[in-house]
Amino acid sequence: MAKKSLLRIILPVVVIAAVSAGLYIYLNQEPADTDTLQLFGNIDIRQVRLAFHDTGRIERILVQEGVAVESGSLVAQLAPERFKAAVAEAGARVATQKELLARLLSGSRPEEIAEAAARVRGAEATLTDAEQVYRRTQTLAATEYVSRQKLDDAEAALQNANANLDAARQILTLAIKGPRDEDIAAARAKLEQYQAALRLAEERLADTRLLAPVNGIVQDRILEPGDMAFPQTPVLTIALSNPVWVRAYISEPDLGKVAPGMLVEVHTDSFPDKAYRGWIGFISPIAEFTPKRIETTELRSKLVYQVRAFVCNPDNELRMGMPATVDVLLGATQSEADQSLSNPCQGE
Repeated sequence: MAKKSLLRIILPVVVIAAVSAGLYIYLNQEPADTDTLQLFGNIDIRQVRLAFHDTGRIERILVQEGVAVESGSLVAQLAPERFKAAVAEAGARVATQKELLARLLSGSRPEEIAEAAARVRGAEATLTDAEQVYRRTQTLAATEYVSRQKLDDAEAALQNANANLDAARQILTLAIKGPRDEDIAAARAKLEQYQAALRLAEERLADTRLLAPVNGIVQDRILEPGDMAFPQTPVLTIALSNPVWVRAYISEPDLGKVAPGMLVEVHTDSFPDKAYRGWIGFISPIAEFTPKRIETTELRSKLVYQVRAFVCNPDNELRMGMPATVDVLLGATQSEADQSLSNPCQGE
């Protein structure tokens, strides 16, 4: 009985001493250096809303919702008939103008120059005959053998023959020189105008094919074959599944610890043992209140800043709205090689 009484007295003293020693050590130990900063948020999927460049009736849509598509793959097509007709019309204009320009550049044909020279010779012969008639009529008029009217007619014929010869010589000169430089420049400018119209028509024809701009998953099929498509109306929505981003929030005291490009590891409840690599892509310059849907250990009323962390998602395991924990690796940033890539998750 004495031993039990002694034990009852000693045991509480030992427990109190142990707790006091542990509390003293905990309160006086140096705070551990942490190399990570933990943030909380949700997965957001980036989207691309695909629309045609022109108005037209949708002929076919080649993908269904949930289907993975690759960059450059055909996903939808407009009826192309009227666009093909516009290309044919523009091409005909170009061909015609090319022929006109070629004719101007080649100058006058030898046959045209020979014809102009023959007209000059004919005009010269006519002038010689008119001169002879005028001289004879002038002599007869001096003796009043012919009337004054005959002399006036002979003089008019002579003047007309002179004018015709001058005109014929000008035509021959123009035939030898060929088209003017201004006419050639105007024809060349017209050809360039028609060629530009042809390129535009060909571009519009190519735009009847709607191509996926990136790798992703078809999220929404908004229009169907037979619907009218307009440039401002999306046909499909593609979710960019790799990378995705986590929309998280950071308190003002921790704001100076993070910077764009810092590496992060993302954890989810669905795959607790798996870490997804990523990097800080955006830090908001404007403070806001913590959204109610975000659960953190900080007070809700505290002002925070939005942070977007891009996360590689090669197996499509991260889904929109999924809660996530972001561990920012303080001091670790992307390599220059990664930063130079348009998508650092390529190849994963």
